Amino acid sequence: MGRDVSQGVFSREDRVRYRQKVRRCLDVFALMLDDFGFDADRPMTGLEIELNLMDGLAEPAMRNSEILANLADPNFQTELGRFNLELNAAPRLIDGNGFADYEQDLRDSLARADERAAGFDAQIVMVGILPTLTAGHLVVDNLSANERYQVLNEQIVTARGEDIELDIRGVERLETHTDSIAPEAACTSLQFHLQVAPDSFADVWNASQAIAGVQVALGANSPYLYGRQLWAETRIALFEQATDTRPDELKAQGVRPRVWFGERWITSIFDLFEENVRYFSPLLPICDDEDPVEVLHEGGVPQLAELRLHNGTVYRWNRPVYDIMNGRPHLRVENRVLPAGPTVVDMLANAAFYFGLARELSEADRPVWSQLTFSTAEENFHAAARRGIEATVYWPRLGEVRVTDLVRDVLLPRAAAGLDRFGVDPAQRDRLLGIIEERCRTRRNGAVWQTETVRAAERGRGMARQPALHHMVQRYGELQRTNEPVHTWPVE
Repeated sequence: MGRDVSQGVFSREDRVRYRQKVRRCLDVFALMLDDFGFDADRPMTGLEIELNLMDGLAEPAMRNSEILANLADPNFQTELGRFNLELNAAPRLIDGNGFADYEQDLRDSLARADERAAGFDAQIVMVGILPTLTAGHLVVDNLSANERYQVLNEQIVTARGEDIELDIRGVERLETHTDSIAPEAACTSLQFHLQVAPDSFADVWNASQAIAGVQVALGANSPYLYGRQLWAETRIALFEQATDTRPDELKAQGVRPRVWFGERWITSIFDLFEENVRYFSPLLPICDDEDPVEVLHEGGVPQLAELRLHNGTVYRWNRPVYDIMNGRPHLRVENRVLPAGPTVVDMLANAAFYFGLARELSEADRPVWSQLTFSTAEENFHAAARRGIEATVYWPRLGEVRVTDLVRDVLLPRAAAGLDRFGVDPAQRDRLLGIIEERCRTRRNGAVWQTETVRAAERGRGMARQPALHHMVQRYGELQRTNEPVHTWPVE
């Protein structure tokens, strides 16, 4: 979905041609997996951070186009809402001091963007859902100016044929509806990319699915939406509901949702692309001029544009990616389960935990997914989104276990071993995984700090919910800039 889209009306012929082209791309992709030189010599990594803009009153600032024009940095792009930006870090290896390089680059980029944003009475906030957002902010008029967002909105709303219902039951309950996908803009995430070889893709994806719940529990940072305290990571429920193209009848028939955990362990990346084609109708049937069969026969690298575009409209929490860099194709797992924030060092601690653990589990003699049902992995994921760092999950040989105990006793040593396989500098490894360990020991992540701070403002200062949320977000923005991990933040 990174490509620009200007066409808004699609004919029956467009859809038929696109479906045929997607299937042609899928056939070519199968041939490439059997006999093609994918770039996998040294696994590169990548990070994307979706950002919020807020003004001096802690309200969302609808100024992304002005800030981007002033910033003129290709690493920053628009996102769905006018109060969103996206920062794409330059891909790199994480051996040696790779994480330190990430940290310096991210902090420099964010500081530069914050400086430019200040000229428009705005500042950048890294958080899963900006707590001061209201239903009045999340309307179609506040979608970003890029035409692709308008087209995507039209196609999803048309496919559903009725308003989109939001019903999230957590500590409190939110029950409302919307006539657009604008509420999806509230979901600002942190995405990790891990380049993998074709023959190891399935193992890395399966490992990523198995630990998704643990990741969410540790990194939860989205407890508020429309002034209500809902799940520790409300972003999961909101994203699943805000892009759901299915009316109730299709849900009852078992039609798959477009935001999808999946339903089985896989044996090849092909399984995922084939599921996309089999289960999901096209949202954006836009065809490229390339004939992928002809390109492949001539010894070139097919773009597979239709297959990639279709993949971009199926929102898996761990998404398969086919891409081309410097003329060579490669495959990536895009891990999409985490929220943005609270700080750069918190996000890099989450990255170290994910990259290390995914590698160690994917290369284990007895894979964890051979001992864990897929449905249990999905149950872990949603239980962790609801309860965050207080969640209990199921793990092979241990049964039901508190996620903090599982991480400290079992998973952190394995993440460390995985980072050693990457060649990460031991000091960087210990610093970042130490943040995860302290988060578990104190049971404090972003969601906990947010709810404790709001509770203190309500009870200790006598504030109503909305003023308490504004107070909390302003304090959050101040503490975020210290780059001290969230488990050390004071509650005032």
